[in-house]
Amino acid sequence: MQTIDSLIHARWIVPVEPEDTVYPHHSLAVHEGRILEILPTDLARARFSAGIEHELDRHLLIPGLVNTHTHAAMSLLRGLADDLPLNEWLNRHIWPAESRWVNEEFVHDGTQLAIAEMLRSGTTCFNDMYFYPDVSARVAAHSGMRACVGLIVIDFPTVWAQDADEYISKGLAVHDRFRGDPLIHTLFAPHAPYTVSDEPLEHIRVLADELDIGIHMHVHETRDEIDRALETSGKRPLQRLHELGLVSPSLVAVHMTQLTAAEVGEFAAAGAHVVHCPESNMKLASGFCPVAALAEAGINIALGTDGSASNNDLDMLGEMRSAALLGKATSNDASAVPAHTALRMATLNGARALGLAGETGSLSPGKWADITAVCLDTIESQPLYDPVSQLVYACGREQVTDVWVAGQHLLKERQLTTLDETGILERACHWQTRIGSTNRQE
Repeated sequence: MQTIDSLIHARWIVPVEPEDTVYPHHSLAVHEGRILEILPTDLARARFSAGIEHELDRHLLIPGLVNTHTHAAMSLLRGLADDLPLNEWLNRHIWPAESRWVNEEFVHDGTQLAIAEMLRSGTTCFNDMYFYPDVSARVAAHSGMRACVGLIVIDFPTVWAQDADEYISKGLAVHDRFRGDPLIHTLFAPHAPYTVSDEPLEHIRVLADELDIGIHMHVHETRDEIDRALETSGKRPLQRLHELGLVSPSLVAVHMTQLTAAEVGEFAAAGAHVVHCPESNMKLASGFCPVAALAEAGINIALGTDGSASNNDLDMLGEMRSAALLGKATSNDASAVPAHTALRMATLNGARALGLAGETGSLSPGKWADITAVCLDTIESQPLYDPVSQLVYACGREQVTDVWVAGQHLLKERQLTTLDETGILERACHWQTRIGSTNRQE
């Protein structure tokens, strides 16, 4: 018998790689934070002696979910300005609130709240875009959560930096600080074509190539964005990004609701990635990402929640269901975005977009043991004929019982093991009182 750290026995395992595969009555062998093997449970018990064995005979094991676009600290602005179009929401409510309230304490507390919510929803990796990325990275590492922190760049001054040069300089310092950390990765995060000018975008492209990291950016989010770009430059934003050399396998373009057929073809040829945020786009009436057309063109499509201020949750199970249903409705094709595809979008496709497909995103030997367990033995998910269809179309995040990141048990029977839930709630209440009282006065 080989001695290993742990065995996780499950009713079903869906590895995502190979595609469309379900292993009944299988186990995961985990050692030193990585997946050693997936094998039938009887064989696992005979072959391995584990320090810990987990019996999950009512559960489906899937790769930990990858939230490929969010603004974690904005969880403290959840519900602040609902039912408004993007421009009014952003310019009249969110940016003024951020200008008044965002500091290191805000980002620390908001990111803790977001990580707690994501872990309880089955997410093991998130790609963030926000101020004080050093604080977000520190909170994620302390929590045991895998994260890609965005090295944000905007032309105008904020609490984080005064101009593009300072944003880039401070971002490079964050990259250097966390280089080599197994949980923390970095991407450049220029906010959007309409908030970042040509010179810093060209500088970012050069640096991203030198450092071999990606570029994470809001692109073609609304019709208004396209119209304003045409008025000011005579170019659609994607054309401008192409001319600047940014549309490449390094680009992670978020939203992409306003696309022509020619743009889809050019984007596919460039090998760039799309992050679909269906619930945020619907809530802000930003438009619909043409998922079926993107998939047909061979573009890698990942999923993200966006921030809690525009969603209003960080629930990737819900995002999978919305993506699957919206994909069918917008393409008038009930076979578009089937359940296995939605799960891949929420796991391996996200890891691939972030440059992490060799480390996470599927339950494959050698990868980190980033694992989510979902209980399917509930009123809401019975009877059960297909566990993946049930996961995507019927399950809620309250059915997520256990989560591991790099083999560390971060959610155990719905209880967070590295975070103080009571303290997080107290801090959320503190910010609610401060921000809410100011809004009432105004």
